[in-house]
Amino acid sequence: MTASLRGLRRQALRIFQAALKAADPYEAVLRHVHLDVKPYRNIFVIGAGKATAQMARAIERLLPGRITEGEINVKDGHTARLRRIRINECGHPVPDARGVGGARRIAQIASHAGPDDLVICLISGGASALLPLPAPPMTLAVKQKTTRLLLHCGASIHEVNCVRKHISRIKGGQLARLAYPATLATLILSDVIGDDLDVIGSGPTVADRSSIADARAILDKYGIRTKLPLEETPKPGDKIFEKTRNVVVGSNALAVNAAALEARRLGFHTLVLSTSVVGEAREVARVHAAIAREIQASRRPVPRPGCVVSGGETTVTVRGKGFGGRNQEFALAAAIDIAGLRDAVIFSGGTDGTDGPTDAAGAIADGTTLARAQNLGLDAATFLRNNDSYHFFEATGDLIKTGPTGTNVADIQLILLK
Repeated sequence: MTASLRGLRRQALRIFQAALKAADPYEAVLRHVHLDVKPYRNIFVIGAGKATAQMARAIERLLPGRITEGEINVKDGHTARLRRIRINECGHPVPDARGVGGARRIAQIASHAGPDDLVICLISGGASALLPLPAPPMTLAVKQKTTRLLLHCGASIHEVNCVRKHISRIKGGQLARLAYPATLATLILSDVIGDDLDVIGSGPTVADRSSIADARAILDKYGIRTKLPLEETPKPGDKIFEKTRNVVVGSNALAVNAAALEARRLGFHTLVLSTSVVGEAREVARVHAAIAREIQASRRPVPRPGCVVSGGETTVTVRGKGFGGRNQEFALAAAIDIAGLRDAVIFSGGTDGTDGPTDAAGAIADGTTLARAQNLGLDAATFLRNNDSYHFFEATGDLIKTGPTGTNVADIQLILLK
């Protein structure tokens, strides 16, 4: 690998770090939240998500000595030092019994709030899995099976969360029902394309626009034959939302804009391609690879040195038995298509620092990746077919490991050419 290429890879990481800094949930809450808490007798803090520990830390700073009780569910390792708000670590992306226990306590706190109380709800990416409270006769085991099936078949986050809302006692506006008639303020760090409030974290405090019929249609679409006892959710216009306010304090667009700004500071001609990237990871990656080749050949859509930034959340239809996540699969597919391209890098990383079930945020590929892999006896196409991107990049040394970042605003993709 040339010194030029090594420098380009370091710049990709700097751009990604700039995106993470802009999506910092602690700073986002401090920037956006201005609460007059004098009218309230009690203040309760509840919530779930990968970034809620840092959001809760900001709330404790803003409201010293005023928090009556609080509990949040977070993914294992995504913690912070809190004084008044309890942290419950639990399973993600497949919910577990620890999550159920925490969700039950969160529901109890909400239901104990009275008309003179304030409930602050913190929601970030991952909340759907981290706030599991199956609606009887639904069991945790059936919910786990349904979640795995939806994740493996390539369903979008909108589809997965539609089903989740209708097999839960807490999602799809039902947490707002429990908190009523208290005042409810929900602070949201969005990991959903378009910042659809009733989709982020399965919208526990938001009126639900979807129906049981929608959930059944999604299950039928993907051939999931499990018989689920679906529950209807509260809809727009319900009186339980009269004292509820939902505020987005951070999003993928903010992170993408910060990445683009850093790229320009580093001297790149920079273009934001989209903050709405969705679809099968390997197919979206091939489009990005084609853009890299276009920049090389014709100086379009930006001249060299060029940087193209995009954000969103792709999906993976799991057909193999390998190990990986959507960002690693994206990078592997891109590596195949940019093989031999000089001084070109494609990066894909999850802003939460954990890509799928792995300990990597994502991976980085360049024009030499395939050649280096072949020298190790690795066939990239075979690894891609087996959805085994993690072990491929582990062998080539191209995994990106940040550890838990404390935030979660979906993914960042970068194309860089010197």
